[in-house]
Amino acid sequence: MTKQPRVLVVDDDEDILVAARLMLKREGILCHTEPRPDRIPQLLQEGAFDAVLLDMNFAIGANTGREGFQWLKRIVELDPALSVVLITAYGDVGTAVEAMKQGAADFVLKPWQNERLLATLSSALKLTASRREAEQANATTKELASATLDGTPNAIIGGAPAMARIFALLDRAAPTEANVLILGENGTGKEVIAREIHRRSRRRDRVFVSVDLGSVSESLFESELFGHKKGAFTDAKEDRVGRLVAANGGTLFLDEIGNLPLYLQSKLLSVLEQRVVIPVGGTKPVAIDVRLVSATNMPPEQLSREDVFRQDLLYRINTVELHLPPLRDRAEDIPALIDYFVAIYARKYNMPPKKVSPAALPRLLAYRWPGNVRALRHAVERAMILSAGPVLEADDFSLPSTAGQTPPAAAPALAVAGRGQGADAALVLDTLDLEAVEREAIRKALAKHQGNISHAAQDLGITRASLYRRMEKHGL
Repeated sequence: MTKQPRVLVVDDDEDILVAARLMLKREGILCHTEPRPDRIPQLLQEGAFDAVLLDMNFAIGANTGREGFQWLKRIVELDPALSVVLITAYGDVGTAVEAMKQGAADFVLKPWQNERLLATLSSALKLTASRREAEQANATTKELASATLDGTPNAIIGGAPAMARIFALLDRAAPTEANVLILGENGTGKEVIAREIHRRSRRRDRVFVSVDLGSVSESLFESELFGHKKGAFTDAKEDRVGRLVAANGGTLFLDEIGNLPLYLQSKLLSVLEQRVVIPVGGTKPVAIDVRLVSATNMPPEQLSREDVFRQDLLYRINTVELHLPPLRDRAEDIPALIDYFVAIYARKYNMPPKKVSPAALPRLLAYRWPGNVRALRHAVERAMILSAGPVLEADDFSLPSTAGQTPPAAAPALAVAGRGQGADAALVLDTLDLEAVEREAIRKALAKHQGNISHAAQDLGITRASLYRRMEKHGL
C-alpha cells in the first residue's frame, strides 16, 4: 500500500491555509496547516513530513523575505532531506535564486495556479523521497563498513623491527588516495593490512569490497568485476552489479592479483585508466571511484617479468608497495599473537582463557611457521579445543617435530596386478606411507606452479582451502 504524502503549510494568511488544505485534500495529500512559524521545530519533531510550503513574510507589512530565509535555514538544519517550497506575494528573480542557494527546492508566487503549485509540490515530494533513500543507503553502507571492519577478529600485532617499518608506511600511505600493492607469503595477513588501510582512509565510512582473483574463473572475470546485463550470456537471468561498481566510493581489494592471465590484466588496466566500466552485454559506461589495494604472494622478481605481469599495470597498482615479513622473521611477535588468538577463541567457544606452558613456548618460537600467521591462528584454535586443562602444552598445537622434516624412509615396493590387463600390467607403489605421498605431491605441485596456490590446487584437483589445510598439516 502506497504511503500518503504529508505536507506542512506554514502561512499567516488563513485564506491561504484553507485554499491549500482543500486543494491538497482533493489530490490525496495529507495536509497540516500552521499560521505560526515558531511552531515549526515542534511540528517537525512530532511528525514526519514529506514537504513544506513556507511563506516568506509573516510580520505585518514585511516584504523582504528575511523571515522566510531564517525559517528555511532552521528547517534545513532540523531535517536536511526535507524539501521546502517558498511562497510569497513579493518575488523576483534575485529572491528565487537566493532561495535556491539557501536550500529551497523551489519558489512559487502568490496567487498561485493550482496546476503549477501541484507540479512544483510533486517534484518536491520526489526530491524528499530520493534524499531519504540516499540517507538510508549511506547509513546502510556505514553499518556494512563498520561490521566489515570492526566485526572481524583481526588486528595488526607486532613489535618486531620488520613490523615497525610496515606501521610507518601505513601511517603515511593509508590517509592518501594512493593505490597500494601488498606483497607477502600466504598467511602473512595481507587482507588484514588492506582492511587497515581502508579503516584509516577518508573512505572509512564507505564499503570495503574484497575479491579473491585466485578463485574467480577466467570465463567469469568480466561478469564478476564489471557486472552484466540480463541475457548477456546463457545464465545471465538478471542484471548484476560488478564488484567495481559495488565498491564505488570505497575501497576495492584485489587479492591474488598475480594470478590474472595477461589478457585479463589488459582489461583491468583499461578500466583503472578510464575509471569507467561497461557491464557484459551493456553499452552504457558506468563511472567508478574506487581506491585500489592489491595483494599477491608472487615474488617481486617474478612480477617484474613481462611474460608474467604487465608492467604498465604494475605501475598503476603499486604507487605504494608494502612487503609483509613472514612470521619466521618476526618470531618475537609470536607470544603476543598467541595471547590475542587465545582471547578470540576463548570468547568464541565460551571457555576461560588459557596460558602457554613455559615448556611449549620455546618450541613455538623455534617452529618456522610455513603458513605464517594464519597457521599460528589455526594452531591456537586447535590447541584451545584439544587441551584438557588451563595450560596449553606443546602437544596441543599438533606441530611436527621440525618444520622441514623429510618424509620417512620408503617401505618396500608393492606390485598390484592390473585387472583385465594381463599379468605384465602392474601399478608399482613406491611407498606404503600415504602421508609421504601426499606431501610429495603437494610439494611438486607448488614447485611446478612457483608457489601459486590456485594453480597448484587446480592441478591437484582440490580446493584452495583444502590445499592450505594440507600445507599446514605437512609443514609446507
